[in-house]
Amino acid sequence: MISQNRRPTMKDNQAKYPQLRFKGFTDPWEDRKFFESIASTIDFRGRTPKKLGMDWSESGYLALSALNVKNGYIDPLADAHYGDENLYKKWMSGKELKKGQVLFTTEAPMGNVAQVPDNNGYILSQRTVAFETKEDMMTNDFLAVLLKSPLVFNNLSALSSGGTAKGVSQKSLKGLSITVPFDIDEQQKIGSFFKQLDDTIALHQRKLAKLKELKQGYLQKLFPQNGSKFPQLRFAGFADAWEQRKLGELFKPSRNKNNNDLYNQKDILAASLGTELIPKRTFFGLKSTKESVKNYRVVKHGDLIYTKSPIKGFPNGIVRTNKGNVGIVPSLYCVYQAQKEINTSIIQLYFEDKNRLDFYLFPLVNVGARNNVNITDLEFLEGIIKIPKSIEEQKKIVDFIEHFNKAITLHQRKLEKLQELKKGYLQKMFC
Repeated sequence: MISQNRRPTMKDNQAKYPQLRFKGFTDPWEDRKFFESIASTIDFRGRTPKKLGMDWSESGYLALSALNVKNGYIDPLADAHYGDENLYKKWMSGKELKKGQVLFTTEAPMGNVAQVPDNNGYILSQRTVAFETKEDMMTNDFLAVLLKSPLVFNNLSALSSGGTAKGVSQKSLKGLSITVPFDIDEQQKIGSFFKQLDDTIALHQRKLAKLKELKQGYLQKLFPQNGSKFPQLRFAGFADAWEQRKLGELFKPSRNKNNNDLYNQKDILAASLGTELIPKRTFFGLKSTKESVKNYRVVKHGDLIYTKSPIKGFPNGIVRTNKGNVGIVPSLYCVYQAQKEINTSIIQLYFEDKNRLDFYLFPLVNVGARNNVNITDLEFLEGIIKIPKSIEEQKKIVDFIEHFNKAITLHQRKLEKLQELKKGYLQKMFC
């Protein structure tokens, strides 16, 4: 059980006590130099297969690097390189990683922390080091949490070098001071507590990734591929070929602007990857003033917008349908109103598949000097898309994918709450 710590008295002087700690522990924490608690460090800085006269393999031992060592877990799908038995033995050369050892990324990015998950064997690759603690001074689980605590991370950042890509070396780690419980039992309780929290976070991350993967799979199978007019998956009762339509036959540019000052900054909507068209205040971006919003475009429920500016992974912008209340968007955005009976959300789903969006936009756009897409409101409507003739089939597809969207949003919120909870505990359980 975690309890609020007593308020330190004047006698405590330089003694340090965390704000929250487990019951039964009252002694002050002690200051140490980082390497006082470390038995060994494994660092193969600069080592590559080519320098060993070898190369990566299609399978074998996973190489752990700064790209797949995440905060609290290892992502085997990110930057996955493998070494065969010969490369593993030559590379690790008697310094094999053991379950529980703490992994720390030294740069690009700096400060990600995970632990070796098992004894199956891994290759320690670029920009990542492994620490083994002195068992009588610190547990591995506690070290993993300590390196994620705000104070230690800030101290590491102060010791780091480099411009945009910060990095920390073993030499700079020698200057790192830490504050830890002397009692190994208290360390063990803290380490176990955060390990359980990390496992819960990782579980939600996996569920979220699986939901997104399933959604993308259905976005491909529920829409025709490779020139076909028939999708791979259909709902019962629908068998007609989908029709090819020029987008301009279905939509027309909206001319509604905020000229009469009906809307202000709180009504601004913005688009981002992983979200619908939502109020700007919920995430960073798009600065605005009272004067500038007079030129913003009004977006009604059901209107279609095209951002016309690059978003990570989507260099030509993204397409969204306004599923909420009336609002305004920057004049850079293109806004469209349906001029025929259509479920406008089907258009967003059509363009959520990056390959379809790129295929549609490639012949229509030119990228300007500021990376904004040079395309007029009318030019965007010049392309051809495929949609079901039946409004009922359109609705079935939209409703089906909307179930995934709701589940994704729910898991995303749970994950964010857990991450905030962890952040709060890291601040209050370390000093």
